[in-house]
Amino acid sequence: MFTAFATVVEARCASQIGAVTWEDTTMSGEVRIEIEARAGGACVAHVTLDNAAKLNTLNSALMKAFAARIGALAKDEHLRAVVLTGAGDRAFIGGADIDEMAGLDATTARAFITRVHRCCETLRDLPVPVIGRINGYALGAGMEVAAACDLRVAADSAVFGMPEVKLGIPSVVEAALLPSLVGWGRTRQMLLLGETFSAAEAEGWGLVEAVVPAGDLDAQVETWIESLLAAEPAAVRLQKALIRRWEDLPMKDAIAAGIDAFEAAWSTDAPSKAMTEFQAGRAARRTNR
Repeated sequence: MFTAFATVVEARCASQIGAVTWEDTTMSGEVRIEIEARAGGACVAHVTLDNAAKLNTLNSALMKAFAARIGALAKDEHLRAVVLTGAGDRAFIGGADIDEMAGLDATTARAFITRVHRCCETLRDLPVPVIGRINGYALGAGMEVAAACDLRVAADSAVFGMPEVKLGIPSVVEAALLPSLVGWGRTRQMLLLGETFSAAEAEGWGLVEAVVPAGDLDAQVETWIESLLAAEPAAVRLQKALIRRWEDLPMKDAIAAGIDAFEAAWSTDAPSKAMTEFQAGRAARRTNR
């Protein structure tokens, strides 16, 4: 059994402009988290999965550390966004660790795949948007983790695929998110054929929202972060929670949940302030014409 440990390097970003870094390290890779402070006490968490020698593949020890550390981020009320990427420039997450999977049996297989699900679920349960910075291979479990992110930008050299059928197993857990992203036809193509496909194809099919040269990944991520930081924090959290509910509800119930969320937004003065500022800006623009 590998033991994870965490190291806090600096003060919490909520109280100081700077960075905090945690490292959950095992003999099978590490989870690095840097908490970046932004103006007004806001925080952005940059999460790196580092098992670069094996294309950042997911093993049990690494998945346990990942789920625990990501889950802890949810408690930070100053958190505004999470950026997830893989170490190096070859892979986002190259899949689940085949060396470990080769030794599974029916009992340990259930526990292993449940850990994959827990990684994805923890991302989806975060109260703030998660940006997937896809810097290379996103295969199998890696593509499922990408699908669990709220926004995805891929390097133009990134490669995607769900090759499980070629290894004698079905694609499961968060592969179930794919139909809502790419449609049933593309989902069948991906899962039944097990072929890889390019970042450009992923964008065309709706799996990622942007494709850029590898050197421009951070610039695209920053553009999205700036947009998120410009929005009302409580509204963004309400919106993510509502989108999450929409995925599970029939249309009638989804609309009712939206009405509830709209009402909840008005439990503070944030909407009134934002709309007053908008009106003032509009009036100023008219005056300056």
